[in-house]
This record gives sequence, C-alpha cells and structure tokens, in this order.
Amino acid sequence: MTKSEEIIALFDQYVMPTYGRLPLVFVRGNGSRVWDADGKEYLDFGGGIAVNVLGHAALTDVLLKASAQLVHVSNLYYTEPQGRLAKKLVELVGTPGKVFFCNSGGEANEALFKLARKFGNGRYEIITFLNSFHGRTLAGISATGQEKVKTGFAPLVEGFRHVPFNDLDAVTKAVGPKTAAILLEPIQGESGIRPATPEFLRGLRQLCDDRKLLLMYDEVQCGIGRTGEFCGFKAIAPDAIPDAISWAKGLAGGFPMGAIWARQPFQDVLSPGTHATTFGGTPLACKVSLAVLEKLEKDDLLTNARTTGEYFVRELRKLSGVKEVRGIGLMVGVELNVEAKPFILKMAENGLIGVIAGTHVVRFLPALNVTRSEVDEAVEKFRKTLAAI
Repeated sequence: MTKSEEIIALFDQYVMPTYGRLPLVFVRGNGSRVWDADGKEYLDFGGGIAVNVLGHAALTDVLLKASAQLVHVSNLYYTEPQGRLAKKLVELVGTPGKVFFCNSGGEANEALFKLARKFGNGRYEIITFLNSFHGRTLAGISATGQEKVKTGFAPLVEGFRHVPFNDLDAVTKAVGPKTAAILLEPIQGESGIRPATPEFLRGLRQLCDDRKLLLMYDEVQCGIGRTGEFCGFKAIAPDAIPDAISWAKGLAGGFPMGAIWARQPFQDVLSPGTHATTFGGTPLACKVSLAVLEKLEKDDLLTNARTTGEYFVRELRKLSGVKEVRGIGLMVGVELNVEAKPFILKMAENGLIGVIAGTHVVRFLPALNVTRSEVDEAVEKFRKTLAAI
C-alpha cells in the first residue's frame, strides 16, 4: 500500500462516513500549492472551500506568538484582541453596528436565526431561497433551499419559507404576518456560483424597510474579500446595506472562526443570556483574524481578487467545452456539459484542485494573493482536463 492508501484505510475503519471524500491525502502546503502523502504536487484552487485566503502556511508566525501569550479565557471576561477585531470589522462594513464571535459558518447563521426571532417578537418566519445553503445544523438545513440536505432529518425546524432566487415578486407574495426576516447569500455558492442581481438586492432592501423586516446576508463563502470587496454584497449593490451579516471561512485564514455583524438599531437585540459560545472570539483566534485583515489591506489583496478574478474568468471563457463561466472576483464557477465529480478527479490527476458545486459546476476559490502566472497554470491544467474528458 502507498502512504495515501494507508491513511485512507484509517478513515475507512475509524472516521464516520459523513463526507464524499476524493482519494487525495494532503500532508503539506505552501502558498497556492499542496503536496500529497506520496509527494505529488498540486495547484490548490479550492482554497479549503474559500477558507485559505492567504494560501497555505501563511499564518505560522502569528499562531506561534499568540499561542504563547493567551489562548483561551472564555467570554466571562474581556480581552483586547476581540474588541480590536470587532472594531475593525465594523469599520470594514462601513456602517455602525456590533459583532458577535463564534467558530463556524453554521454557528454564525444560527446567531442570525435567533437575532431574527428575537427581533420579530412573535414573528418568526424567515424567507430564504431555492438552491441556497446555510449550514448543516438542524436549523441550517431547514433554512437551506435544497431538499437533498434535509433527507432523514424530519421534523425540520419550522419557520422557513423558500422562494425562487432573484424573483422579487415571489418574495413579496411570500411575506406574511409571521415574517420577521429575509436571508440570502448575495452569491449562491454551493449550487453553482449564482449572483443576485443589483435590482434584486435593492428591491429586498426596500421591501424590508416597507414591511419592517430584517434583511440578512449569509456571506460565509462570498465575504472576506472573495469578490474584490470585503463584503460580498458591495460587489453587486453597495447601497443595499443589510441589517445583519454572517461570516466564517476566510475570516481567520484557516483558523476556525465565525462572526455576525448587526447594524444599529439591532446591534443589542441579542442581550446577555440570549446567546453565547465557549470558544468564540478567543484571543488566539482574534489575533489570527486581525493578522489576516492586516494582510488583506497591506498587500491590496481586494484589488488583486478583483482584477485577477476578471482575468481568470476571461481566460476560462476562451476554452472550448465550457458551457458557462460565472463569478465575481475569485469566486468562480465553470458549468460543464459533463458531470463535475469525475471531471474533478481527472483535474486532480493533472495537478489542479477545485471544488464541486451542484452537479455540473467546478468551483474555483483560490487564495486572494494568487498570481496571474498561477492562473495561467490553472487554466492550462483545466484545458488539458477538458481535452481528456
């Protein structure tokens, strides 16, 4: 057996089969490259599913330094890094508000659900969208507009209504006396990189103002600079400012972290005793996140995400065998005429890592500091795979 086969055998015997894993075993990474247990090198354009915004092995120094000072004390006390990070995030949104810290996108969305229900004061329904994805908690799968994630988990959490994406009339008709909020991904990720239209986001903002509803954006995947703007919605309709946003994935560049932001006057709706977390916002996590945000600004990585992403999309559209290319910044989906899973496997054989989205879409979510030469290399490996398929 190869080293990779030995490790896969351990998983087969001891790890619950909750993932449809590809037969790849990674042991080391540097920048936009990873190596498997048998020494093969790959160009990583999956980015840990939009997590590794600075690439691999980019945060070693801050992790070592921060872990030698203070790792965890709980949220029964104050720590400076959490306060500084909250201030920075509010500044990046550009609208006054406050932040709650947690550990993942699923937890961040749970906080949004509770915020909406507490705000609703008896109104509890949240309108979400077909083909959306909001996490794997019980409420998260109830909010998600995909039946496949719900199978086997009935009864679901009540209070979620799914309507067609980018259809303002359908949303307006779905609003009722029990509706408290509307939740959407400004760019749907899991279903194949499908952006909201500017008119849709602006229409939702007006509808929420008229009906006194919360407008909440799930930016777990499309936030943290992925689109070339820190907030994903700003790359589509910067004037469609939400009442709350959820983040995770790239927030700490690979270290587990999630958060929500809520604007005035909703920033204090979740008062003491209404929500909590043991591990959220530790000094270690907050220092790592601050380092990520500093790097995004210092190296102008939002501009790189925007311009390099535009270049990537242009080059992909030149390839024959591609049905459609969709994306904003470095959140790119390539729709194929063949199923994505065998294509992804063949792509890996050619040394390129991507992520499946839906059934026929290959999703690319590279580091925000990816170079044009690395994009050219990825396009060539993708072209080679197209030719083989």
